[in-house]
Amino acid sequence: MIRRLLVSLIPLAVCLPAAAGVELLAPDLQVLQLRVSIGWVLILLGLAASFFLVFLFLLYWLHLRRVGQALEAEQQVRTEAHDRFLKQLDHELKNPLTGLRAAVENLEDSASADPLPAVLPDIRLQVERMVHLTGDLRKLAELDDIPLELGAVNLEELAGDIVEAIRTQPLGAGRDIRMVFPRVPWPLSPVMADEDLLGSAFYNLVENALKYSRPEDVVEIRAAEHDRVIHVEIADTGPGIPAEDLPRIFEELYRGSNARERSGSGLGLALVKRIIERHGGTVSVHSRRDGATGSIFTVRLPAGNPAEPITKR
Repeated sequence: MIRRLLVSLIPLAVCLPAAAGVELLAPDLQVLQLRVSIGWVLILLGLAASFFLVFLFLLYWLHLRRVGQALEAEQQVRTEAHDRFLKQLDHELKNPLTGLRAAVENLEDSASADPLPAVLPDIRLQVERMVHLTGDLRKLAELDDIPLELGAVNLEELAGDIVEAIRTQPLGAGRDIRMVFPRVPWPLSPVMADEDLLGSAFYNLVENALKYSRPEDVVEIRAAEHDRVIHVEIADTGPGIPAEDLPRIFEELYRGSNARERSGSGLGLALVKRIIERHGGTVSVHSRRDGATGSIFTVRLPAGNPAEPITKR
């Protein structure tokens, strides 16, 4: 900064000797029929140029300072999110490991002649939980690097396949799952997407709606198209999501206060967010718990080129 200020004084440093020379050699030289001291004119020009350069350098310095502060704030947010992720990962891994340790200790302390069958279900449950967690971590880590196999995807057909698949699972058996897709005056436009990845994201959202609602609650998949943007909503009439959980619900390993007793890795919604963003889209959530309850997850996808991300509205 000091070096730039010194540079800005160069015009003044040039004009001062010139002014002195002019005053000595031609003190009464006329310019435009006016009796003007050219020396003083040069001094004023030098001052004006120097002040202008100082002003420009100050503006540039203030801009750099604002950019630096913004980068520091962004880095701080990332650091805090990374620290939360590591703490939550430690917590998520500690729980099944503690369960496995307890099962092994019970096995060692048991006086039964054949205690193994009694602890096998618990051991199997904790191992499956760790396998699921590490598998989702691997998917999340690889998601930014794997190439997308893009093709035209009919979202109504994709949603139908998801509903059919989830009805074969105990979670979806007998549940009221509805689909509302436009037919008049024309059907929904297809999206250019990796069908397997996009199907995984929507499957996760539907599965979540079923998991965190009651058997009598309704889950609805509905879609619309506005200004070449596809809006897909997964809505339910469940108990809703606490307001304090909403800002962090898409964070890796974050488990809401009403979800900690449910099975899961805590990475599902983070995977959904990353998949949708890779397709140039956005995902958001709206939920209510005061009187009218329920949650709506809204996915927005461009009907055209997924390389052109849409603006979140």
